[in-house]
Amino acid sequence: MPSNDARNLLRCAVPTAAAGAITVAVSGAVAGGKGALGAAVGAVLAILFMGIGLYVLQRTAKSLPQLFQAMGLMLYVAQLLLLLIFVGVFKDTSLFNPRTFAASLVVATVVWMAAQARAHMKAKIFYVDPDAEKNEKSEKTGPSS
Repeated sequence: MPSNDARNLLRCAVPTAAAGAITVAVSGAVAGGKGALGAAVGAVLAILFMGIGLYVLQRTAKSLPQLFQAMGLMLYVAQLLLLLIFVGVFKDTSLFNPRTFAASLVVATVVWMAAQARAHMKAKIFYVDPDAEKNEKSEKTGPSS
């Protein structure tokens, strides 16, 4: 993974992990050990799903840039549907508190999306390729002698 991709992943994962730790602490205080476990599972699941989605989206941007926007929309819809399915599957579990699981999942997902939007806004992405402009000028003027 190139350094820019890793930097984007860190800019999203770190705030989400911090929000996950806060939800684990609050859930542990409110609902006990099962609440903390449910919040931890929800936060880890959100980080895992969103991280895989970001990786897939970055790979798509490099290999098929014309599909980037459509792939991004499809990917976010698929992620949200999968997270909704996980909430539905674990709604009656006795392993952990399903309410804290769902709340942590929602909080971590919202924090991830906000962090990803902020990282994209702060990224210094060229919209003009400066190397292409230099090559174009040298082709027009011919080889220098």
